[in-house]
Amino acid sequence: MTDDGLPHADLGASWRAGRPRPAGRHLDSAASSRQSNRALEAAAHHARHEAELGGYVAEAAADDLLQQGRSVIGGLAGMAAADVAFVESAQAALVALLTGWRLPAGSRVGCLPGEYAPNVAQMRTYALRPEPLPVDGLGRLDLSGLARLLAADPPRFVHLTHIGSHRGLLQPAAEAAALCREAGVHFVLDAAQSLGHADADLGADVVYGTSRKWLAGPRGVGVLCVRPSLAAALTPVLPEPEGVPPMRAFESGEAHVAGRVGLVVAVGDHLAAGPHRVRERLSALGRATRELLDGVGGWRVVEPVDEPTATTTLRPPDGVDVVATRARLLTEHGIVASAIGPERAPGEMTGPVLRVSPHLDATIEDLEALAAAL
Repeated sequence: MTDDGLPHADLGASWRAGRPRPAGRHLDSAASSRQSNRALEAAAHHARHEAELGGYVAEAAADDLLQQGRSVIGGLAGMAAADVAFVESAQAALVALLTGWRLPAGSRVGCLPGEYAPNVAQMRTYALRPEPLPVDGLGRLDLSGLARLLAADPPRFVHLTHIGSHRGLLQPAAEAAALCREAGVHFVLDAAQSLGHADADLGADVVYGTSRKWLAGPRGVGVLCVRPSLAAALTPVLPEPEGVPPMRAFESGEAHVAGRVGLVVAVGDHLAAGPHRVRERLSALGRATRELLDGVGGWRVVEPVDEPTATTTLRPPDGVDVVATRARLLTEHGIVASAIGPERAPGEMTGPVLRVSPHLDATIEDLEALAAAL
């Protein structure tokens, strides 16, 4: 532990030293993290190769690195390289999954009442019927209620957002996956906010997410990981040639390959740091954020103080405009945070919140500066 109570000070120092100096105080990793110099340089190096060699020749030259990346990313989800497809975003991953699955219209999908609104919109686009899973007063999945649902009237699959974008609750995904597996129901994990933040190797049939958040890779890259038992039931628009893993058919041939290269390097940095150590420091940062901010200026923290995530959401005092506050924090104090409107999760949110999501390099001084600004 360090003098300020945060564990693994070396991670904070190395994260800070390995990145461009921020223009202010970046407390918005749940939106988009700061890339490392290594990731930036790797993406730029590949882009230069495209200019020198041609895009497809450069992609072929990077094939070994990309395959290593699929293997490592698959490992984070408890799967193999053959189970991984690079896509453009978490939303693109969900679209690819639903496009390939081709479920009958009207198929029921169990998801949280506070499900991310774009996920619900995609399900409805594919004529699926999202139905709310049982939750407690905080919005955390009720495992006993899930077990009863699976026994009495199971949905076609259960979709669980591991950590919401509007609330820093960690859902009991491992327990939910086990219940679904026992009931013979597929379990899909939205790990957009948990890859690089929480353990995602939990036994899900599908894990999908994005590069730009807690893994701190480039924007415009995402991943879709599907176990072979379910991948065999997916039908891509155009199948891959014989001998190529079936999930590769879900990768776009017009992709930003330089971004994929940057993500692979970023994931390597994550593994080098030690995922357990990363999670411990992020959890400690979340606790420190909640302890410092709850009640400041009338703002109230939504999450339990000891929630093991780095994401904190704050309800505003009466009459305070969250969007205007976010703008003031940026322009007057150089603090980057997010204003989250209720349209993000209309089934759960009753009003806007201010989201604070520090990464490894954040300090107690940064959090104190935010408290003073609020």
